[in-house]
Amino acid sequence: MNAVTPQPPRIETERLILRLHRPDDLAGRLAMTGDEDVVRFIGGHTQDAEENWARIMRYNGHWALFGYGIFAIEDKATGAFIGEAGFADFHRGLGEDFDPFPEGAWVFSGEAQGHGYATEAMEAVIAWRERRFGHQRMVCLIAHENAASLRVAGKLGFVPFAERGYHDVERILLARP
Repeated sequence: MNAVTPQPPRIETERLILRLHRPDDLAGRLAMTGDEDVVRFIGGHTQDAEENWARIMRYNGHWALFGYGIFAIEDKATGAFIGEAGFADFHRGLGEDFDPFPEGAWVFSGEAQGHGYATEAMEAVIAWRERRFGHQRMVCLIAHENAASLRVAGKLGFVPFAERGYHDVERILLARP
């Protein structure tokens, strides 16, 4: 696979700035992933500084290899890091109806949840992605108990197509045709 070396976009919505992760996002990401309520559906354990740093590096690597990735999300009014949203290739081993397609992902700090930021951010990312790559199947995977993310996925046009175990938890696989 050849590196893409894109110029990652900076996307602005009414309330958010979506941009490439920076080293100074470590503190915000550490606070977000240190909250047990935030991580209960995304791995189930809090993450230390090393795990968070590796994740920031991985997310930036997606941009270099694929021309897309996970954005850091800032609150436009305050400049605070409040979450992440975008698409990635996680190689989860979930099958040919899932793995070859860009996987949508979003996570927001506890304080930022419940304000519609995930929907706002992902609508902007989907629009950008479709302009850049055209219309194509997109997927996501959500735990049954994660009602908030299932609502967001529904608003974005994702529909369930299968259920599979992933890391010892049964998950719903969804696709956006």
